[in-house]
Amino acid sequence: MIIRNAMIHDAVHAEPYKGDLLIRDGKLVSVGKTVPDAGEEIFDAEGLRAYPGFVDAHSHIGLDGYGGPTGTTYDYNEMNDICCPQLRGLDSYYAQDAAIPMALAGGVTSVAAGPGSANVLGGTFLAVKLFGNTVEEAMLSPAVAMKCAFGENPKRCYRDKCDSARMTTAAKLREMLFKAKEYLDKKTLAGDDLSKMPAFDMKLEALIPVMKREIPLKAHAHRSDDIMTALRIAREFNLKITLEHCTEGHLIVNELKAAGVPVAVGPTLTNASKLELLNKSWTTPGILAKAGLQVSIITDAPVIPQQYLPLCAGLAVKAGMDPFQALQAITINPAKHIGMDSRIGSLEPGKDADIVLTDGDPLVSDTVVKAVFVNGVQRV
Repeated sequence: MIIRNAMIHDAVHAEPYKGDLLIRDGKLVSVGKTVPDAGEEIFDAEGLRAYPGFVDAHSHIGLDGYGGPTGTTYDYNEMNDICCPQLRGLDSYYAQDAAIPMALAGGVTSVAAGPGSANVLGGTFLAVKLFGNTVEEAMLSPAVAMKCAFGENPKRCYRDKCDSARMTTAAKLREMLFKAKEYLDKKTLAGDDLSKMPAFDMKLEALIPVMKREIPLKAHAHRSDDIMTALRIAREFNLKITLEHCTEGHLIVNELKAAGVPVAVGPTLTNASKLELLNKSWTTPGILAKAGLQVSIITDAPVIPQQYLPLCAGLAVKAGMDPFQALQAITINPAKHIGMDSRIGSLEPGKDADIVLTDGDPLVSDTVVKAVFVNGVQRV
């Protein structure tokens, strides 16, 4: 397959360039070079722009189903246990969710999807392509991060059970991490001697990839004090961490620069529905990107419908964000954020052929998506 004569915006170079995209076996073979016709199927993209498939680093699509009665599609929060790291978003993801084709038609081809923020520890996020009949067909990776949450949500959900203060939330997370460290140390010392192994604990077992820095804590934190608590705990246990929502990130720019961790900003196209959202601003992603941080823009779908991810980037541009940095915030940066940048997020040889063709700038509301390719096959 050759996509010919497209204006290519590869999310690597700030300036676009005209050329061809050669696809074989679902991968990009060449980008930008003129490809001679050798009997390949041709898609004439004259007058169109080519972008990488858009990526959302923080979504609940497939777990919070579209159009179902309240309570019947609520599969993204466990409401009976405040610490449940053993849960996997993989086991709640519904590949037939009606929201998925709408997202794909908007140019969103990959997301990280997983548990919500009711729990101090909610379980693992998976990475998926937004195409496929089953989660197995859609899946990029079964576990890219461990969800944890600070601030109002755990307090609200468990106020009458076990958590009514921010210091309680932090203490519960620390307790689980201390236990996980001890559990891992005992397993390591036991080696192959089963008689010395600690009693199996599914929760602590699930935290081993976090303790080994194989996956990050995916920390729901809106307010500046919650962001700083998340960073403090990550330092205490020498863990990888990504900051999710980061609503007041613009108030602590120097601290975030010093931490140097990935940040995912959003959902911003919503009402300030709780106190910790009072300082929400479209200027935040631009301020943090200008400061040199790796910024992703997120929808938290279905909080914002998944297909409006490019619109959110456009609104950040309207508020002062550099347009190229805004494009990177919905392509290569979220791919890096979820550890999938070797496959998705930019148009480069060797990567998956996930391509969006538009008749204009996708960050502008009247632009139309003309075609979407996933793994080299036209799906829209």
